[in-house]
Amino acid sequence: MKMTGNTILITGGGSGIGLAFAERFIKAGNQVIICGRRENVLQKAKEQFPGILTRTCDLTVESERIALFDWVTVNYPEVNVLVNNAGIIQHFNVLKADAKYNWSRFSEEITANLEAPIHLSMLFAPFFAEKREAAMINMTSGVAFTPLAVTPIYSATKAALHSFTMSLRHQLSATSIEVIEVVPPAVDTGLGGTWLRTHVEPLDAFADGIFKGLEEGRAEIGYSTSADRLRMTRDQVDEYAEKMYNAMRASIE
Repeated sequence: MKMTGNTILITGGGSGIGLAFAERFIKAGNQVIICGRRENVLQKAKEQFPGILTRTCDLTVESERIALFDWVTVNYPEVNVLVNNAGIIQHFNVLKADAKYNWSRFSEEITANLEAPIHLSMLFAPFFAEKREAAMINMTSGVAFTPLAVTPIYSATKAALHSFTMSLRHQLSATSIEVIEVVPPAVDTGLGGTWLRTHVEPLDAFADGIFKGLEEGRAEIGYSTSADRLRMTRDQVDEYAEKMYNAMRASIE
């Protein structure tokens, strides 16, 4: 994708991977808009990068996704890149989840990780198709390819988003829109919590590695272990998933 002169919307851009991407896009000469649920987090990001634009929104709510699209396209009609980065991860034991009374929090994870990026992609696709150059970047995960059994919903939603991204790439292949999938391993952000501390990559090294892939024009970009997982055989997937579950199963027992 073109690395400078864009107007870029990053969901979940106030911290973690989203903010690391925002920083690098800004330094490369792009206008960046970030959105998120927490106003105080967005304000801290704006203090760190005064030129950044912010919008508070809850992407688990359909009407707020539509309102975000309308606000961005009306006020910043030059927008030509969407980064679907926002997400929720929960690790749990299905035998202890009490889905009868707690389903709303599991449903929220599905909505944030899958419904929201699909909806936003479908909202922006016709708008971007009129642009000379545009891109959609979907943030999946290494667990889309080798599920992490202690995060079953997260793994499933990321696998589904990977499939949607492939379909989107085919459907938009005749347009000006590049469809890019970023496949992180576990990265040192606040998303995973303390249970994941021993299995993480440094945030800055990860972001630098992904931006190298963007500069090279790659459509699927992994990093560290996730790069290997993109092309594993089925037997290797089974072995890797079992190994990771055995290493982390104590966190849900």
